[in-house]
Amino acid sequence: MLYGLVVAVRNFLYNKGILPSKEYDIPVICVGNLAAGGTGKTTHVDYLVSLLKPHFRVAVLSRGYKRASRGFRIVTALDTVAMAGDEPLQLAMKHGDITVAVDRNRNNGIAEIERQRPGTEVIIMDDGFQHRSVTPGISVVLTEYSNLYISDCLLPCGMLREHRSNIRRADIILVTKTPVTLSPMDRRITFRNIGKYPYQELYFTTLKYGRPVPVFPEKARSIEDIGDAGGKEVLLVTGIANPAPLVDYIKSFAAEVRLAAFPDHHQFTAAEIGNLKQQYQSADDRQLFIFTTEKDAIRLRMAEGLPEWFTSSVWYIPVEAEFLNNDTEEFNNYIIKYVRKNKGNSRLPGQ
Repeated sequence: MLYGLVVAVRNFLYNKGILPSKEYDIPVICVGNLAAGGTGKTTHVDYLVSLLKPHFRVAVLSRGYKRASRGFRIVTALDTVAMAGDEPLQLAMKHGDITVAVDRNRNNGIAEIERQRPGTEVIIMDDGFQHRSVTPGISVVLTEYSNLYISDCLLPCGMLREHRSNIRRADIILVTKTPVTLSPMDRRITFRNIGKYPYQELYFTTLKYGRPVPVFPEKARSIEDIGDAGGKEVLLVTGIANPAPLVDYIKSFAAEVRLAAFPDHHQFTAAEIGNLKQQYQSADDRQLFIFTTEKDAIRLRMAEGLPEWFTSSVWYIPVEAEFLNNDTEEFNNYIIKYVRKNKGNSRLPGQ
């Protein structure tokens, strides 16, 4: 009740204009959620980057969670997790042709992007739904299919950062991590239960996993295809909020999945990895396949002193967001149309 009261008062002050919220000339797309993590924001930010960068000059602005640096920073592939945070660094390494920046103060971050990257045509604000000091052009709010915000409650009893009624600020609601086998009946039930406002769009997405990629390519033993792990045991080493969808995916081809779960955004140490060695050998003395996520791979590469048995045998499984029910074109057109319509309002160099 105390937490809810504080958040409600804060939102009331923003809604009444007592606390200022700035709207920018440049198109700003906010990707966020009501819950505290686990909905797949980074995967969907990556989707938006891939969608927009062939047509526009894109920038991503993130807080840079758990980074040691302060203030505004342009992230490059040469940075470390301590400098930039794992998710911004992942995006910078994957998309070297866009601007990735971090700043706890989102208003300052947008101003610095406009100043240092004056040709920018659209900014994707990662995890910005609660940053009310910025008024985005579009707010995309994610909610996990297995834990919809309508069934959750406020922190600390649940995972909601603010009351579910604040979904009204969203323009698009994405139901993420949806089973690909979702029936039309279950879709209609979820649609009805969420009860979106008339001005909102609602889409369902799922996770599409790709072929394993070695975390340490120069040390990795060969793996021809993910099918090589079929019928064998897999050790999944991960520090993400909700590894359950990845566990379910691996179970679809592996005989057994052993989960070594760490806290979200965990900084791995050589000692922690060394403690997993007993799990690395199966009962009949066959070597396990070791998998992790792309985000975890970023942090694992930064860890020092990892044992050779681990670095030669660990792969990450790439993941992409994929729309269900043939909604891809509708969503893509919605986003591109917004940016194309509003990018002309952004300041040109020298203005």
